[in-house]
Amino acid sequence: MRPFFFALPLGALLDLLLGDPRWALPHPVVLMGKAIAFLEKIFRRILPKTPGGERMGGALLALCLPLGSWGISFLILWALGLIHPILAFLAESFMCYQILAGRSLWDESMLVYKELRKGDLEGARRMVGRIVGRDTQALSAEGVTRAAVETVAENTGDGIIAPLFFLMLGGAPLGFFYKAVNTMDSMVGYKNDRYLYFGCIPARLDDVMNFLPARLAGALMVLSAFLLPGYRGKNAFSIWRRDRRNHKSPNSAQTEAAAAGALGVELAGSAYYFGKLVEKPTIGDALRPIQPEDIPRVGKLMFCTSFCCLLLCLGGRLILWGGIL
Repeated sequence: MRPFFFALPLGALLDLLLGDPRWALPHPVVLMGKAIAFLEKIFRRILPKTPGGERMGGALLALCLPLGSWGISFLILWALGLIHPILAFLAESFMCYQILAGRSLWDESMLVYKELRKGDLEGARRMVGRIVGRDTQALSAEGVTRAAVETVAENTGDGIIAPLFFLMLGGAPLGFFYKAVNTMDSMVGYKNDRYLYFGCIPARLDDVMNFLPARLAGALMVLSAFLLPGYRGKNAFSIWRRDRRNHKSPNSAQTEAAAAGALGVELAGSAYYFGKLVEKPTIGDALRPIQPEDIPRVGKLMFCTSFCCLLLCLGGRLILWGGIL
């Protein structure tokens, strides 16, 4: 099925305008989360409780959920296309909107910013705890700010650029395939006692699918630092080249390094997860102290990076699909 050219920009516009409204209609990611929990329970019950059995369960999850997400969205668009192409176009536009997460990432990070501006550190900790995986109860105001900046920078890659990349390649069905992989990683891709074996294959699949988009995101964020006034383009390029591998994940430091250089601050470093200190290298140079204002600044960097990627993806879609009709 050939994806509609204008579905992608329309979906991106809807995301920019509407974000993630609390509708009665369940969000696909919520449904994916419920499916992951259900399938995990089933696979753990029927497979041996051994490292090999848990790896097999994770492999089955990594097979079933992405393919199921692709298949359901494909069938919906195919069926609507039989009724009328306009229905399929509107449905794919709405699906593209649901797959992208730029506006919701901005909104959530700005809640942290507003609490910091009010001087409510406890409120800021609660707000940042909604969007980061680390322990936030003991973070200082600087630590809260750094966590918010890091998550906006990192999620620019897997929340916006990677979805745009796969939407360009294969329309909404491939976008949902990727979204399923990324949701699996966020739920089971932990190296703790419960998911060390069960989550290893879903986590590796996420690493593989994000490999090219993460590097595209880092490069486009460096370009955005040159385009936006008040950002350090040369430093963004320098830090991106130097620190883009300063993370256990092969992909996460790409955009974090570009953002750290563009802002002139130091990101990452050791943090507590589930009560345990995890040693991590720093990213960037502390040319100045990080400040709450860096949260909206990295948000603007995110939007510029997203816009550049959208233009690039529209050009790629013209090449791949040979037209706009």
